[in-house]
Amino acid sequence: MDNYVVKVLQAVFITHDVKRFVVEKPEGYHFIPGQATEVSINLPEWKDELRPFTFTCLGEENHLEFIIKIYNDHKGVTAMLGRVNKGDELIIRDVWGAIQYKKPGIFIAGGAGITPFIAIFRDLYQKNQLQGNRLIYSNKTSEDVIIAKELQEMLNDDFINIFTRENVTGFVGKRIDRKYLIENIADFSQHFYICGPSAFVKNISNLLIELGATADEVVFEK
Repeated sequence: MDNYVVKVLQAVFITHDVKRFVVEKPEGYHFIPGQATEVSINLPEWKDELRPFTFTCLGEENHLEFIIKIYNDHKGVTAMLGRVNKGDELIIRDVWGAIQYKKPGIFIAGGAGITPFIAIFRDLYQKNQLQGNRLIYSNKTSEDVIIAKELQEMLNDDFINIFTRENVTGFVGKRIDRKYLIENIADFSQHFYICGPSAFVKNISNLLIELGATADEVVFEK
């Protein structure tokens, strides 16, 4: 496995606990939207602590971008990433699988699970091929929504916010459950893309298959 030491060009918080990192792109480094790599911090005690993160930029850009949720209470890698700034170094590895776009469908994301979908949406939007896709995005509150403005611009009415711990006028204050799926999805034979906490992914996948989706049409990180 190749290791690439990359300098951090930009590191800014974009929500109260989500940070955007722009880093150098190694020459000849290539990925498909939805793919990920293992990242660590280039410090002696942290360089072997690898965590998987998805690329959120477009493949042809001359830098790489990651959008990462910072968990300060865990005292682990992301808490340390919260303290990484411009000029510091990260180590990235080879690119690997994750979620691949097949055809238009419904994307269902929980929290930071939106990240693999960001590069996919940006890529489709740039190619004018985003039509026919819909995003159902579940967060605790409106403060937790990642790149809300950009998602709204790209998807318009096909961007649906769900807040599990907040009742805001005009938004749904509940969870994505069987009843919600039946009421909001007319066709279960289309493609579904799911990403979020493992229990969220397992629950939604099982519900979709119960409601008529086939295992081939339900795409999630293996």
